[in-house]
Amino acid sequence: MAAVTPLRCITCHLRTQTDRCRRGFGVCVAKNYESCMILKIFQGGTLQLSYLVCQRFCRDLTYSFQGRIYVHKCCNYNYCNFKTLKYFYS
Repeated sequence: MAAVTPLRCITCHLRTQTDRCRRGFGVCVAKNYESCMILKIFQGGTLQLSYLVCQRFCRDLTYSFQGRIYVHKCCNYNYCNFKTLKYFYS
């Protein structure tokens, strides 16, 4: 029987436009029903900040609230939420 390695995700509770984590940088190990998630918040078409975590029952979702666009993206391979983040800053 092959050993299953746990899913690892980057955590950052406040990542700014300058591509720097200001709060909560680290790594989380996903538990049952969790995947890596990144939440990106846009205002006026410009990315304002991002939030990266292990998220339970994660699903891709985009919605608008009070003039901001919130984009949730979920993925299931190691550190994928950090790799996804780079595409939104370039």
